Amino acid sequence: MIPPIAGRFVAGETPAEALEYTRDLNQRNVNVILNLLGEHYHERGPADEDAEVYLRLLEDIERSDLSACVSVKPSQVGLDVGTNVFRENMERIADATDDTFVWIDMEDHTTTDATLDVFEQLAVEHDGNVGVCIQANLKRTEDDLERLADLPGKVRLVKGAYDEPAELAYKEKDRVNAAYRDYLEFMFQEFDGGIAVGSHDPAMIEYARELHDEYGTDFEIQMLMGVREDAQVELAKEYEVWQYVPYGGKWMSYFYRRVMERKENLLFAARAVLGR
Repeated sequence: MIPPIAGRFVAGETPAEALEYTRDLNQRNVNVILNLLGEHYHERGPADEDAEVYLRLLEDIERSDLSACVSVKPSQVGLDVGTNVFRENMERIADATDDTFVWIDMEDHTTTDATLDVFEQLAVEHDGNVGVCIQANLKRTEDDLERLADLPGKVRLVKGAYDEPAELAYKEKDRVNAAYRDYLEFMFQEFDGGIAVGSHDPAMIEYARELHDEYGTDFEIQMLMGVREDAQVELAKEYEVWQYVPYGGKWMSYFYRRVMERKENLLFAARAVLGR
């Protein structure tokens, strides 16, 4: 059983619990991106097993009337075993659906090339029913966005959460913010659509709204479960909002990361423990 304190950030251990959470959130006009917790498998067996879970989850979504999709970590479905394993499992997942969107998460810089290669293949083969995440803190991102601009599919722009080497990534918060703004403007100018603003930063969301008014390019807003949820519901009155919702038995390490990465989350956890 996931304790209530962790339940703020994780929607249960089973697909049934995650789908029930999705149904409740849909009633508030917020769409859901479901992610089975798990990553960095170094043997093929667990990677194939999690790919099978995603196949069943896609079936469940398509049998329901839920507004939901899935997001998959490359190292969860075999990238640490071999690029061929990652590609094969992502092909299986993308081939399993015609209607439900499939996101590919981005991990640290060592995975970027393999992830983009697989995304490019699948986005073309599946007429844009696949998306990928791009991180603004990486210095290579300008070139990557130019590569992706004419492809079908969607691109989720985030600031980046991995502790990357200084020679490869911007480390200062102000510099990352400046890069994020520059990349957002490029996307609104050069992309036909398919822009996902992956940020909890009110300033970035407001800037995206301004860019939409200027260029007319469609976009959606994506935020994590447990973070600024009132703002998500409010934004959903006017814009397309998706909440990234993790679930599964491997919730402890994910919950720990969420609590430690922002002082607001740490304060929330402390208040819960103290019963306040």
